[in-house]
Amino acid sequence: MSTSTDSTAVFQYHRYMIMLHGNQGTAALGWRDLQSQIIRFKALAEIANLNGYTVLDAGCGHGDLRAYLHRLYPEVLYCGMEQIPELLNEAVRRYGEWPGTSFICGNFVNGLIPVTDYVVASGSLNYYSLDPEFIFKAIFKLYAHCKLGFAFNLLSHVVPNGLIVAYNPKEIMDYCLSLSKQVLLKNDYSDEDFTIFMYR
Repeated sequence: MSTSTDSTAVFQYHRYMIMLHGNQGTAALGWRDLQSQIIRFKALAEIANLNGYTVLDAGCGHGDLRAYLHRLYPEVLYCGMEQIPELLNEAVRRYGEWPGTSFICGNFVNGLIPVTDYVVASGSLNYYSLDPEFIFKAIFKLYAHCKLGFAFNLLSHVVPNGLIVAYNPKEIMDYCLSLSKQVLLKNDYSDEDFTIFMYR
């Protein structure tokens, strides 16, 4: 789905951000600020009552969605997947000892991923790929690995920088509707971002 060139660019970007800003804050993940991350978490968390259900966080970064979901759904069972060791190590340091929490090192696009009740992807589908079909292949794969629902966000507007890309919400919705009869679009929380829920 993506090439080794794509992955190399993502690794280089985040390692550069870690070098500039350290590995503690949201800047290492590429978020503009903490609020940018939280408003996306809030939208994603509205997919369902997640208490007692398993959730895969595809491209989990520091795993901070774990803490956010815990406040809303204390009985959620969380698995974070991240390909960049530095980010994953920080996620394990923060949340690895929490009950109902596990982490996997790997690329969710090209590697094996577990089947869970819900899959979420926050910011991890916005990277440019040499494959023009990347976004559709990624959505197809992640949706195929959820039992109940898949939630993801994408940028609708971005200043071109060669790494992050924006998408047309209607085009993405049309594709999602080809896979699921129950698809919801949330675009009322940000001028530059939208979230889609796909259900079984």
